[in-house]
Amino acid sequence: MISLRRGLNLLKGSRLKSMAPRFATTTSQSSSPVGNVKLKNDQSLTISELCAKRLSEIVENGEFLRVQVEGGGCQGFSYKFALDTKLNSDDLIFEKDGYKVVVDETSLEFLNGSVVDYNQELIRSSFRIVDNPKAVHGCSCGSSFSIDLKDGV
Repeated sequence: MISLRRGLNLLKGSRLKSMAPRFATTTSQSSSPVGNVKLKNDQSLTISELCAKRLSEIVENGEFLRVQVEGGGCQGFSYKFALDTKLNSDDLIFEKDGYKVVVDETSLEFLNGSVVDYNQELIRSSFRIVDNPKAVHGCSCGSSFSIDLKDGV
């Protein structure tokens, strides 16, 4: 198993810096900065219609969906979803229809280009990441993934 820190150290040209929270639209890869910070042009995360609809049903009092990548799971990295109200200095804010998904800068290195979706089945209903261009393998339940370190993240 590879740790999140080790995976980040292996990224090509990755230079993560502490930054103020930033706002990014989901309709394009451009950004509207908060303060003097801008996203790189190639940073994106799409929020599906089903995700925004589910958030409209469950969030209250300024809550947003926080998505994180952690070391662990059956494939090496796992997705973590939680409702939150506190923004951190390295958070990026993506919004659709007024509902927010927040990702820290480190996790976005592993999620860049992905779709945050909501899936409802007989056995479970959950938020999930789909179409992650960084993931080369995933577990059958979709909660963990692996990356190809030789190609970088």
